[in-house]
Amino acid sequence: MNPAASVDERENGPLIPVTEGRTTGRVLGSRIDTLTWDMALSRIFRWAKTRTSRYVCMCNVHGVVSAAAESGLRKAINGADMAAPDGKPVAVALALQGFRGQPRISGPELMWKCCEQAAERGVSIFLYGSTSENLSTLIESLKASFPKLKIADAYAPPFRQLTDEEDADVVRRINNSGAGLVFVGLGCPKQELWMADHKGRIDAVMLGVGAAFDFHSGRIERAPDWMQDMGLEWLTRLLQEPGRLWRRYLVTNSIFLTYMLLRAPKWILSRRGNRETCKKAKQKATYDVGAVYRRD
Repeated sequence: MNPAASVDERENGPLIPVTEGRTTGRVLGSRIDTLTWDMALSRIFRWAKTRTSRYVCMCNVHGVVSAAAESGLRKAINGADMAAPDGKPVAVALALQGFRGQPRISGPELMWKCCEQAAERGVSIFLYGSTSENLSTLIESLKASFPKLKIADAYAPPFRQLTDEEDADVVRRINNSGAGLVFVGLGCPKQELWMADHKGRIDAVMLGVGAAFDFHSGRIERAPDWMQDMGLEWLTRLLQEPGRLWRRYLVTNSIFLTYMLLRAPKWILSRRGNRETCKKAKQKATYDVGAVYRRD
């Protein structure tokens, strides 16, 4: 199956009006939010304040290409309460659709900013994923950086599917912890599917942050800023784990590049209307952000 060629009819009219003032574009059939950092953070903490069951997907090239071929993953992303453009190429795709200035909202940076604000606002967090050893190191790192941060609990699930009884225990453990934010570090597509399956069961905002646990624990070194800004973070990851990642990046990057070459001319011709819609949405969101901070 060629995902780049299969999504055309799903992408008629890339701008999709959805609830809660969201403005979204379509990238390879996945609905991606167009938003600023302030918009993302204010929305997340508005939900966390009342421990509302929501989930946030971080969408990079690997994620949207995989979702184009896997309906279950695409359904999970499109059912998210927020799907942020994690990869620089995904942010560029939104910009070409008319959403100028769209920043990359990366998973590791979002986790860091959320921890910073959680410490200031008294919102506790739960860490789900990785290994017990890595979680211990991560907790030490977060406590050193944010002394006031409340880490309610952490759990490293086994590398197999949980039984129904085990899963129910995990849900009770998270809910009883009182956490308003649950950072999920299972990797794509496991974390997206897990969050979608647990929406309505976990009383918190779930954020699928992928390799953020490894970056913030120091287990894996992150690419320098200039490589991130140029959309080359994947190259650093490839050099770090060539045996595991070479096939993923060869296939997904090739498909995404083909998709961009096919779609870009149409986006450029139709993006003027999207610019106006995005401008109105950001004006409204700026007002909403201010209201949220005043309430806090």
